[in-house]
Amino acid sequence: MLSLVRSICLIVIAGMATGCAFLGGIQEHYVVCPYNTAWDIAVDSFKDRSVTVKDKEKGLIETGWTEVPVAGRKYGAFSRDMPSKDRTKLTLSLKRLDDVTKVSLTETRERWGFRGGSRLFGWQPAEPSDEDLAVVMNRLSAKLKERGCPST
Repeated sequence: MLSLVRSICLIVIAGMATGCAFLGGIQEHYVVCPYNTAWDIAVDSFKDRSVTVKDKEKGLIETGWTEVPVAGRKYGAFSRDMPSKDRTKLTLSLKRLDDVTKVSLTETRERWGFRGGSRLFGWQPAEPSDEDLAVVMNRLSAKLKERGCPST
């Protein structure tokens, strides 16, 4: 009985570790910066997108959907070129940690594609783009660094 419990515990721990390893679409940085300064810079960094949620108390900024053209996708058995696009929504959260502010950026991405059934085409969940997240996070980090807030 004791070996069964150990085996179950090992399986659960291995599953949790594997699940965390495959968690993508998240960029995190810790910044030595007062929360208010980090918040102001974060708000300024999203001026090029439509912001749907801006809650300073919760430390949350969410953008609306932004469509992104994607080239090179083929559809169907005959590999036909079809207009292809993705859409993305970003969520930035800031968390106060004494002298440090934790900055987390996540992306929700959907792909326009063939669905089948009564609605032939529609939005479907897609993998987040680590490259796109890195571009946004690098821009934010550069602005923080300009204001004297280094990343750790």
